[in-house]
Amino acid sequence: MKLENSALPRRLIGVLAAIFILALTCSSSTAQKNKNGKNNSQQQDDSNPVPVPVGSDADQIEGDIGQMLAAFQLGNVELMHKYYSDSVTFVSGDFAPPIMGWQNYVPLYERQKAAFTSMQLVRRNTIIFPHGDVAWAMYQWEFSALLNGAPYDLRGQTTLVFNKVGGNWLIVHNHTSSTTTQTAQAPLQTHAATQSAPATAKP
Repeated sequence: MKLENSALPRRLIGVLAAIFILALTCSSSTAQKNKNGKNNSQQQDDSNPVPVPVGSDADQIEGDIGQMLAAFQLGNVELMHKYYSDSVTFVSGDFAPPIMGWQNYVPLYERQKAAFTSMQLVRRNTIIFPHGDVAWAMYQWEFSALLNGAPYDLRGQTTLVFNKVGGNWLIVHNHTSSTTTQTAQAPLQTHAATQSAPATAKP
């Protein structure tokens, strides 16, 4: 009985010591990883002036989507192109042929942007799935603007497919669908303009 009582504290102390040593080992290896990560990033910064993205792939894609949509609202085609592949394809919820390639998309976007003023876009419920050098993201959006001077509101959802090229995530496919349209009472010509606005240039 005395042997069992004396063995129990020893076992308990042994277990606690093992946990303590494991914790120290993990923290030191984590610190070493962080140190190595800093050294690697410093070496990359020295050899390559282009800033290296920080964080996970999902974080990088989240930031890219935000920047792309900001450029969309501002009408900055060059900044938008930074996040799109040259061979990107666009599909809309309207029954229209897919748009093949960035160069074919830009004229449609610019024509639509010319008709809209005071564009605002709110993105909600973004879900991102990175998988190797491919990823896809889904989100809902609410769009409001003035179309030929009349209020124009639109809601919808978008699915983006990404490909990682040289450390950057590029959009290779954009599938956008509008779910509801709410346009304030406006002259008949405004409604006609609404119908003829290129759906493929939506966010």
